[in-house]
Amino acid sequence: MNLPFIDSKTFQQKNYTTSILPKGEYDTCIFVSCNFENSDISNNIFIECEFIDCNFSNVNVMHTQFKDVEFKQCKLVGVQFNNSNDFLRAFNFTDCILDFASFTNTKIDGTHFSTSKLISTDFTNTEAKKVAFKDSDLQDAIFDNTNLEQANFSSAYNFNIIPSKNNLKKAIFHEENLSGLLHSSGIIIKS
Repeated sequence: MNLPFIDSKTFQQKNYTTSILPKGEYDTCIFVSCNFENSDISNNIFIECEFIDCNFSNVNVMHTQFKDVEFKQCKLVGVQFNNSNDFLRAFNFTDCILDFASFTNTKIDGTHFSTSKLISTDFTNTEAKKVAFKDSDLQDAIFDNTNLEQANFSSAYNFNIIPSKNNLKKAIFHEENLSGLLHSSGIIIKS
């Protein structure tokens, strides 16, 4: 499928809840304060794009490609990233809200979540090698059969990870948040 090519364009304060974002291959585009809530951006390609202060809550990303995409101060509640295209998938999130999002059965190696909220986000069967959760809230996030090899949790908080159900080889934790690995076993830690 040949998509129209849109290069180096800036989109500001667009409302894609009433008019859908045209299908295309967006290269080095910037989206600022755009509302995509409950819209359909399926089958689009985003390469080296930046989304700043955008609302993606419950957006349909079926077969959408994200290659070297940056999300900053975005709301991505309920986004099913597991439905996106896995070809060269690479994205990072800074100051974002990803509550109830899903990365199940996806490969997100090297992704950085920085000062973000990932409450009840699902990482079941996810390959998340070298993922960093810098200063991020992982309350009720689901880690089950997740490959967290060399993942960095040193400044993450509110997580509950069962070591026997996940690959934590060379994962990084800080002594102050180790209780997130012991919570499920009923061990009480006193300081």
